[in-house]
Amino acid sequence: MTTVLALLIFVASYVLIMTEKLNRALVAIAGGVLLLMANVYEWEQAFGFIDWETVALLFSMMVLVSITKKTGIFTYMAIRLAQVVRGRPVPLLFMTALFTAVGSAFLDNVTTVLLFVPVLLSLVDRLKLPAFPYLITTIFSSNIGGTATLIGDPPNIMIGQAVDHFSFVSFLYHLGPVVLIIFTVVISGILLLFRKGLVYNKALAEELMQMDAKEHLTISRLLIQSISVMVLTIAGFMLHPFIHMDITTIAVSGALLLLFLSEKEVEVEHVFQEVEWVTLFFFIGLFMLVGGLETVGIIDELARGMVWISGGDMPITATVMLWSAGLLSGVVDNIPFVAAMIPVVQELQGYGMMDVDPVWWSLALGACLGGNGTLVGASANVVVAGLAASHNQPIPFLKFSFYGVPVLFLSLIISSIYIWVRYLLPFLS
Repeated sequence: MTTVLALLIFVASYVLIMTEKLNRALVAIAGGVLLLMANVYEWEQAFGFIDWETVALLFSMMVLVSITKKTGIFTYMAIRLAQVVRGRPVPLLFMTALFTAVGSAFLDNVTTVLLFVPVLLSLVDRLKLPAFPYLITTIFSSNIGGTATLIGDPPNIMIGQAVDHFSFVSFLYHLGPVVLIIFTVVISGILLLFRKGLVYNKALAEELMQMDAKEHLTISRLLIQSISVMVLTIAGFMLHPFIHMDITTIAVSGALLLLFLSEKEVEVEHVFQEVEWVTLFFFIGLFMLVGGLETVGIIDELARGMVWISGGDMPITATVMLWSAGLLSGVVDNIPFVAAMIPVVQELQGYGMMDVDPVWWSLALGACLGGNGTLVGASANVVVAGLAASHNQPIPFLKFSFYGVPVLFLSLIISSIYIWVRYLLPFLS
């Protein structure tokens, strides 16, 4: 009976999260509390299932970005970006993709789109350009770019915390090459599809060139402090195997350092008010929901099922994981899926698969790239859609899917070839 209750609570919570009828953090936390009421586990166990390192890492990055954006550096960079291409629509589309992808890799994709989309909408409105091509390019680029690093996309953060030997450099080394290939192919296709509909208006472009981007930039001690600490933190991520400090400690240290340095310019209370608490509590609730499945043995059965389907064959297991993660993440938010799959992959080691790294990389690629399938596939998609709607530029679900589904399949095909060539061919010999 307990097993059935745990499964029903998980499925019901998942459906409500997917439909977005209620606040997803509220649903996830409520699901966790229902598991407690159903005696699936006790509070001590529930807290043990929560990955506090992931929560702390996300919180720290939110604090760093919250303080840094007060300097206007992100708005300044976006305006200068448009001026570099002299307001020309097609180059601006490419620069939008490049800026979003790089920002998503080193800040995280949700934060990047939150900062960039309002400025982008202002720019396309000023140039009288259609917003849709730029918005979907931002979404695709944020999910593709975020795939490349440990902190780029929430699923990667979760996987990085679950596997001790994965570092920031590991993600760049293993996922960076395929991300670069996918980015090049997808953005080339986008540019070819939309180039004829992006009309250059010389008069409006000249007005843009007259803008003084420096008006949005506050040159102060806070600017120097913010950039310095951000650079130090990212450098710490890359060097953490050598300095023997985990990335969560580095991120928390960076956030605390910047809070102390900026205390006179920015009130700590205001910084904490801008933290995305809904996202953090959503993660906490998800960990509790998945913990319920683990307690009643469902996770173990899923692992057994995957081994049964693949026959313990590594190439089949990795391929199944890549495509199931990609297709399911295209339908529902990738965060709950990855939260459920992490313990499944961990259980595979108990069934004779000693080196499951190819499966981890398959999960990361499938979950992050699968988010491009639909508007509800990733948190960044939902954020962009919300920002666009608030600026009277709604993104139709079906219209997005018309472009998103081909991008999803193309990305998964390229990823399959990459995974097979780089990791799976030795298993066939």
